[in-house]
Amino acid sequence: MICFTGDMHGMQERFSAPALKKLQEEDTLIVCGDFGFIWDDSAKERRFLDKLERKKYTICFLDGTHENFEAINTYPIVLFSGGKAHRIRKNVFHLMRGQVFGIEDKLIFTLGGGESPESALKEDEELGTLRYEIPDRNEMLEAVHNLERHNYEVDYIATHEPPAGVREFMLMNEDEIPAVSALGAFLDGLKTTVTYDKWFFGSLHTDKHVSPSMTAVFEKIIEPESGKAL
Repeated sequence: MICFTGDMHGMQERFSAPALKKLQEEDTLIVCGDFGFIWDDSAKERRFLDKLERKKYTICFLDGTHENFEAINTYPIVLFSGGKAHRIRKNVFHLMRGQVFGIEDKLIFTLGGGESPESALKEDEELGTLRYEIPDRNEMLEAVHNLERHNYEVDYIATHEPPAGVREFMLMNEDEIPAVSALGAFLDGLKTTVTYDKWFFGSLHTDKHVSPSMTAVFEKIIEPESGKAL
């Protein structure tokens, strides 16, 4: 079984959720960004990652906007289920941007990253470390290349950000609708170009079925075929 959840931000108690106790050795949990457990390489952090390594199931995560990208990038890049990933532990993987993974007979396209509110407040010369969070042109080109190899057909899409149109719809009651970013426009393009069954994203910190094919995930553990929480 594959299941999806949202931003964890390094909150260890999220892995104590009763739903996760149902997962077995052949199961895979995918976190849609802001994993947050790779931050300072402290002894406490390493102990917790070692604890995750003892879980029966496989843990995969996309990067979000609040990650220590330099730390993540120190881990070895491996071929995992047909796509590139950073191997954190034997059962913990960072699913890199623009990849297509074959997991449990399902094709899953992943594109982490996003644009945090902080980046909009910075001047260009101050953006150095924040730019890691925004997928660059090469990553988007790789995404297109990998999708093309699969005839633009996958089972699931997992991203941190939603397409721009979906984001605007979900934030309609907010005081100010954010401008469409290059990433948002790119995801809008994927929405109309790629054939997929379900799309999961985590950046809006809510659990909500936006449509039969589009789901915002946060704290719930969602089984994609039924769309139900475990």
